[in-house]
Amino acid sequence: MTIKTAIAFSRRALLATAFPAMAVTVARAQNGTPTPADYPNHQVTFIVPFAPSGGTDVLARLLAEKLEQALGETFVVENRPGAGTVIATNFVAKSPPDGYTIMMDVSSLAIDVTLYKSLPYDPAKDLTLIALIAKVPFVLVVNPSLPINTVDDLIKLAKQRPLSYGSGGIGAFHHLAAALFCSMTGIKMTHVPYRGTAPALNDLMGGYIQLMFSDLGPALPLINAGKIRPLAVTTKERFAALPNVPPLADVGVPGFDAAAWQGVVAPAKTPQPILAKLNSELNAIVAMDDVRTRMTDFGMIPVGTGSLDDLHQFFQSEIVRWAKVVEEAGIAHSE
Repeated sequence: MTIKTAIAFSRRALLATAFPAMAVTVARAQNGTPTPADYPNHQVTFIVPFAPSGGTDVLARLLAEKLEQALGETFVVENRPGAGTVIATNFVAKSPPDGYTIMMDVSSLAIDVTLYKSLPYDPAKDLTLIALIAKVPFVLVVNPSLPINTVDDLIKLAKQRPLSYGSGGIGAFHHLAAALFCSMTGIKMTHVPYRGTAPALNDLMGGYIQLMFSDLGPALPLINAGKIRPLAVTTKERFAALPNVPPLADVGVPGFDAAAWQGVVAPAKTPQPILAKLNSELNAIVAMDDVRTRMTDFGMIPVGTGSLDDLHQFFQSEIVRWAKVVEEAGIAHSE
């Protein structure tokens, strides 16, 4: 607990002890609904659906630190990895909708609706997107021994002989980006799923697979070392770290624009004033220069814009978009 947090906590404790009736009045509006002014008045749990030290975890801890500074309460990051984010998401979806349990989530929240045959929650009904924090760019990379230099070369080669691509797992964004690429170019390739990005990149360097769509963070050092070769990026914008690598949309796949995303969600019935307060604070945090610099260093593109209504529309459109990719590619988990 920070000194500022401790002081704020002591003041509230003194008020509640000396003037209990007044404390209750301050803490609640007349209809009993929490108000922006009194939220938060105790510790907030910030769930991360992955193990510590990954990009999502690092970003959540950065946001938690800034939220503490802005709101004067402790935001404790709690990691609940497993089942492709389903374990953590189910926990948050069924938590009390009071703003004291929120979660750092990724695009899989929209993808899982179609990917899994059944889920213990309905993402569209049980959760609400509070803020869109960042886009996570991906880059199409190949083994340097592959006799190609462009995306057009790759498409021609894939039509001539079998090629295999790796991913961080069935239904991971690496997988879906490749499935979208195959659909838009009319080629077929063999998918080889791994348990994470690192082992897939290792086999790409070893020549066991020929290509993959990788998130920029882990791929960039290997690209700079000449161990893998970049052909294109998945967003319409170029990346500052790879200024000479063109967007797929500009080199043979018109209209291709895909990026994973990082966002913050809460249980759907959380009071609107609390959601609005968190939305406002998170958007302000993402606008900070030091936060944007750190996100760029993580291999992310800062976003941090959008009202709650805008975010609802965005989330619904993501469900529809990736449902089409999942269904056309025949991707599904048995769970």
